[in-house]
Amino acid sequence: MNKNTVLGWATLIMIIMGFILIGLGIFRYDDVAGWGFGAVGVGFLANAWVFSSLKGRV
Repeated sequence: MNKNTVLGWATLIMIIMGFILIGLGIFRYDDVAGWGFGAVGVGFLANAWVFSSLKGRV
């Protein structure tokens, strides 16, 4: 398992967690906590994008 494989798995896990957190923010919490869950989910997707762009360069 090389560095690119690890980054690929980290990207996949972060995408899944990002969508789960955004889904929790939309469907589970209707108050201010939903905005927090949505923001953290978008942050996870942004980090996954960075990890995806680092594949092949590290």
